[in-house]
Amino acid sequence: MTDEEDSSSSIPKFLENISGEGKSIGVLTSGGDAQGMNAAVRAVVRMGIYVKAKVYFIKEGYQGMVDGGANIIEAKWESVSNILQVGGTIIGSARCQAFRSREGRLKAARNLVRLCITNLCVIGGDGSLTGANLFREEWNGLLEELAQNGEIDKDAVQKHSYLNVVGMVGSIDNDFCGTDMTIGTDSALHRIIEVVDAIMTTAQSHQRTFVLEVMGRHCGYLALVTALACGADWLFLPESPPEDGWEENMCLKLTENRVRKKRLNVIIVSEGAIDTQNRPITSHKIKELVVKNLGFDTRVTILGHVQRGGTPSAFDRILASRMGVEATLALLEATPETPASVVSLRGNQAVRLPLVECVQTTQDVQKAMDEGRFNDAVKLRGRNFEGNLKVYKRLAIKLPDNQISKSNCNVAIINVGAPAAGMNAAVRSAVRVGIADGHRMFAVFDGFDGFAKGQIKEMDWIDVGGWTGQGGSILGTKRTLPGKYLEKIAEKMHSYNINALLIIGGFEAYLGLLELAAARQKHEAFCVPMVMVPATVSNNVPGSDFSIGADTALNTITDTCDRIKQSASGTKRRVFIIETMGGYCGYLSSMGGLAAGADAAYIFEESFDIRDLQSNVEHLRNKMKTSIQRGLVLRNESCNVNFTTDFIYQLYSEEGKGVFDCRKNVLGHMQQGGAPSPFDRNFGTKISARAMEWITDKLKQSQGTGKKFVNDDSICVLGINKRELMFQPVAELKKVTDFEHRIPQEQWWLKLRPLMKILAKYKTSYDVSDAGKLEPLRSQQGPFQGEPANI
Repeated sequence: MTDEEDSSSSIPKFLENISGEGKSIGVLTSGGDAQGMNAAVRAVVRMGIYVKAKVYFIKEGYQGMVDGGANIIEAKWESVSNILQVGGTIIGSARCQAFRSREGRLKAARNLVRLCITNLCVIGGDGSLTGANLFREEWNGLLEELAQNGEIDKDAVQKHSYLNVVGMVGSIDNDFCGTDMTIGTDSALHRIIEVVDAIMTTAQSHQRTFVLEVMGRHCGYLALVTALACGADWLFLPESPPEDGWEENMCLKLTENRVRKKRLNVIIVSEGAIDTQNRPITSHKIKELVVKNLGFDTRVTILGHVQRGGTPSAFDRILASRMGVEATLALLEATPETPASVVSLRGNQAVRLPLVECVQTTQDVQKAMDEGRFNDAVKLRGRNFEGNLKVYKRLAIKLPDNQISKSNCNVAIINVGAPAAGMNAAVRSAVRVGIADGHRMFAVFDGFDGFAKGQIKEMDWIDVGGWTGQGGSILGTKRTLPGKYLEKIAEKMHSYNINALLIIGGFEAYLGLLELAAARQKHEAFCVPMVMVPATVSNNVPGSDFSIGADTALNTITDTCDRIKQSASGTKRRVFIIETMGGYCGYLSSMGGLAAGADAAYIFEESFDIRDLQSNVEHLRNKMKTSIQRGLVLRNESCNVNFTTDFIYQLYSEEGKGVFDCRKNVLGHMQQGGAPSPFDRNFGTKISARAMEWITDKLKQSQGTGKKFVNDDSICVLGINKRELMFQPVAELKKVTDFEHRIPQEQWWLKLRPLMKILAKYKTSYDVSDAGKLEPLRSQQGPFQGEPANI
């Protein structure tokens, strides 16, 4: 590469330079339905129209492509209005036997070429994507055969000589290799966890054992994440069958938990669960085993298709919207030499991967299971699936005390700042991993206040049972900083012989860590490893793209927006002004706006004036003169000191007279409450486990040496940065922090704000430099499978 080429590649590339004029895109959903498919369809349609391409609905999947006629219709902007919150797929999906034959594909090619559709966006599973790739490979031959039969002219063969294909994976099973998360998986987990939470209350009341069967004929992802999210006693997966003699081991484990005064047992079963001989393990077989051997009152719940139903989660809406936009760009940039690609998620980035390689690896997993190579199957699923399984086993099964090698180290855990859903899951994980590593684990109650007062208690394995599903902070949490209590806290650290400290919290926790770091010179007790795990709904902690609790808050905002919009159903045209939390950080407002389909989201990071407000009002006036009847505007609580929620409400009310009326709603502290989402439970569980592993490694380094920890790398924030899980010293993070406004100086999600504007029909500048050529498929995926794309 020349210097000139190298320098030009660093120049930002903007959407304004990409044109779809003269191009036609067909979008279809195929195979099983999944929540979030509609958000993907909406994004493809609107991004396509935005760049002046024609977009066509292909209804009923490949069957509609084969049948043609009214099944292939041009989509308009309004065609996809008000579908973000709708589950399933509005354009229908069907299994199609006809498309499996060349004759069927010949009919499909004729129907597409007659409408000049040579760009295909397929939303489905690996079978649907494999079919699309075969169709692409045969395309030129199919057209030549149609010309020979006189069904199309020869000019059409030359003009439409190649077919571009881009896929998005819509599958609740998360069974596609190459992506951290498929569209629909997070929503399915929401349905499952709602049922698990409800079941656990009745099981607790009656001292029952529940066997819960979830979907996953070939992939155990849903079962694995559910088991992590609810702290299940036992787990059955197709990729990791139980060892011989599992019947006795499971019954022993259930008995031990009852002896420890646990009033319920939960067993999670994937529908495709098998033993090492590839024989099925059914939920009813497990029930019979428990009843026969233990006599426990046991119930079976098979969730079935309820997992596919309901509204999509905030995660799935944002994921599908991002993927839909990326898929459209990939189609517009494709050339005859571009292989079929699939838009995937890695960390918080949307990437393009070779479709054929991803499908092959996915099929290799099933082959490994069929041949009894189960360790290979787990590895092929990716390091994240493997990591999830490892964390589950560490947290679910406690070794006898005489088998745990004691470290003679004491580790304290403290919650600091405002409560955030998922904190309790993080504490549970830390306590159990710490005990498994041989440490004595101490909980500090009521933040640094409680630390100074000696509100410290040693925690046992069973003490944190059942914590994953509880919101808020069981330990109690306060915003108080340690500065004025340094002497007393140092004294308690010394008296309890605390060898390491884990802080779970938000920006106050970060500031507290800085104060403890500064106090090391004066107080020797603080010369121990300290690590912070970010937990705040505001998602404003430097050093991490995501914080525990933000996803739950985002779902609360999205659900509330859905209900508010629905409340106006059947009334005249109406615009809703909604205020969200977040301090000076506009994450909740921006991502909530993208998930709820807002027309505008006002945030501190992107300054605005009265002219912008007037422009937004005018945009809504014009929108409301069409068939669209709802408008949604989000405002971050600290976006502007003068343009308050009341001011914006009054401005919109006045300027909208005669066209629409207004309502306002301040969401307030409801965003901090409620049961944690599946994402927050699992994110909290896994990131906290990783923090404890880091503490254990640090303590091992100093064992027997009396080493004092004074270096910057011994006092860190653990966070996700793009695709990596990183420990970053607070001394380094100070340089990239805006302390006045309590936010990082750079925030990744700001790049996504133009997407909300584009999908709301605003003209805007969108940097597409990150998009581009195919990336190789690697087994090394994001930091945690199923996390995080955008939340």
